[in-house]
This record gives sequence, structure tokens and C-alpha cells, in this order.
Amino acid sequence: MPLFEYRCRSCDSRFEALVRVAARDSAVNCESCDSPEVERLMSAPAVQAGPGALPIASDCPPPSAGPCGTGCCRLPG
Repeated sequence: MPLFEYRCRSCDSRFEALVRVAARDSAVNCESCDSPEVERLMSAPAVQAGPGALPIASDCPPPSAGPCGTGCCRLPG
């Protein structure tokens, strides 16, 4: 079962839910207020880092700084 991230349109809380592919979003209610008015969010994929992996920057520069270099925490805008 895939893990999806959701935001509740009623109370604005964010949560994750394991959802069967057949049920999809119709079976998901907010964990805080039990509202069915939820939207699925885009989640960053999880990646396993190993030897030779690029480091992830600890301090992300502001967008006004221009495109990031290797290992930046944001994509160039």
C-alpha cells in the first residue's frame, strides 16, 4: 500500500495515510477533524543515499540568490 500525504480543506491539517490503490482517495478522512474534504499533496520521493551520493545542503539559499549548485535543497527557478 502506498503512503500519500494529504491536506484537510476543513481544518488545514496535514497528514499521511496508507491507501489501497483500489480505494484511492475516497476512503481518506482527516485525522484531526474526520472530514472527507481532503486533497492529496505532491510528496518528495524518498531516496536511499549510499556511497558516492550527493550531499544535501543544510541551509537553502533564498530564491533571489539564483540557481542552486550541486546538492542544493531546491530546484533552480
